[in-house]
Amino acid sequence: MASEQTLIIVKPDAMQRGLAGQIITTFEQRGLRICALKLVQIDHALAERHYGVHRGKPFFEGLVSFITSSPVIVGVLEGPDAIATVRATMGSTNPVQADPGSIRGRLAIEIGHNLIHGSDSPETANFEIDLFFGKSEILGYRRDIDTWIGA
Repeated sequence: MASEQTLIIVKPDAMQRGLAGQIITTFEQRGLRICALKLVQIDHALAERHYGVHRGKPFFEGLVSFITSSPVIVGVLEGPDAIATVRATMGSTNPVQADPGSIRGRLAIEIGHNLIHGSDSPETANFEIDLFFGKSEILGYRRDIDTWIGA
């Protein structure tokens, strides 16, 4: 299977709770490579672009307000079927319904504070990666373990 990239955002609630390292480690333990990673304070304009598909919905302003409330970590992860792997690892958007072994199933309890964002499709991943990273900030590389995990 070809390698693909996806964007993650370690959200403000995870940052405030000191869970960023644990969340990122979980993705690495699944076998995904970190290709880019940075701490950012998302401003209102960037948040509105990121959540643009939800513009006009009753929860839009709440999303923008929440994601701008604290610094976050944005990252690009890469690996075979990375988008589906990240989404399964995160768990259901509603933590109450999330698999107990997923990030949200283990660490979150409320849908509005569900710790992590991951792109939901290749098109969304490309759009979101371009919002947060320039091409020169994304590094491609091979690890010795990649042959052992099928990457």
